[in-house]
Amino acid sequence: MTNPAFPAARPANPNFSSGPCAKRPGWSLDVLKGAALGRSHRAKIGKQKLGRAIDLTREVLEVPDTHLIAIVPASDTGALEMALWSMLGARKVDVLAWESFGLGWVTDVVKQLKLPDTRTIKAEYGHLPDLSQVDFTRDVVFTWNGTTSGVRVPNADWIPAEREGLTICDATSAAFAQNLDFQKLDVVTFSWQKALGGEAAHGMIVLSPRAVERLTSYTPPWPLPKIFRMTKGGKLIDGLFVGETLNTPSMLCVEDYLDALLWAKSVGGLKGLQARADANFKVLADWAERTPWIDHFAVDPATRSNTSVCLKIVDPAMTALDLAGQEAFVRAIAARLDKEGVAYDIAFHRDAPPHFRIWAGATIEASDLAALTGWIEWGFAQEKAALKQAA
Repeated sequence: MTNPAFPAARPANPNFSSGPCAKRPGWSLDVLKGAALGRSHRAKIGKQKLGRAIDLTREVLEVPDTHLIAIVPASDTGALEMALWSMLGARKVDVLAWESFGLGWVTDVVKQLKLPDTRTIKAEYGHLPDLSQVDFTRDVVFTWNGTTSGVRVPNADWIPAEREGLTICDATSAAFAQNLDFQKLDVVTFSWQKALGGEAAHGMIVLSPRAVERLTSYTPPWPLPKIFRMTKGGKLIDGLFVGETLNTPSMLCVEDYLDALLWAKSVGGLKGLQARADANFKVLADWAERTPWIDHFAVDPATRSNTSVCLKIVDPAMTALDLAGQEAFVRAIAARLDKEGVAYDIAFHRDAPPHFRIWAGATIEASDLAALTGWIEWGFAQEKAALKQAA
């Protein structure tokens, strides 16, 4: 018998993970039937599909013709690592960090590459660093959208068009949902598994002419693994940017990415994807506005992500708890929703303070988010009652 306290509506798709993210609406295994399985990615059909993936990425993401695009190994992490290890060292570096992934790049630059005179410009979870501190005579490494905090840079106005250093941007939760100004960004990386709901393990790297010039004029003093090498003999490996990948890609995943890109075109391309993400964010923002015990994790409204939406509980019943208690409270709600099959993977990242992290990118339906809010309210009421009874 149905519990009368349950909300009336259930999300049709309970997948709200911030990566890998939900597949596009209407997706099924049938879309993979044309995959070039059992064929070499070097064969004509393999090259055609990989080249098509690059071309459609350029079209949907509105990447200028001046920029090069490549499919690379190891998701966004591999793409960003490729840029850091191939290009840094020519100049001093500023690294920005306001959540766990940005802090990961700090570790790469400071502790692994051990670059001297590196500055780390940090902010606490929920805030952006002071962008006016950035020195663009240096190379600048930053994450556009902080996936584990829901805090993004609002635009690229803080980046000068005329700059001496390179801007290296991890855009994995921003691409296909937010406005990336490619004239201000020299390296942009992202993965298939985020905003378009593709499969994991494949990354993308977009290079401006300034980035290409760095690659062909500078040789880092450390050895580079094969999967990081974008040049040979001081010249760019041109084939990489037409689909001749450095390692063997999954042609099944390529087919899935092609399907996601074609779906993106069908909903209006980049503007359509952004509009869907914005509408999804509005569902959660409107709920937070009318719900006294929930609030945005991002303090400044201008910095709130429309993809990785992070919401915190501000009710005294929870805020009176110590950190371990708060973490347990949020995870208990998430576990209840998981058990009921209405929401998967909405608890906070392990390195972040306790909150709900809900993916609201374009592959999510607004109606599912609206239904989800009722279930979070139900879970909150259940846990609050349990807390009171335990006391």
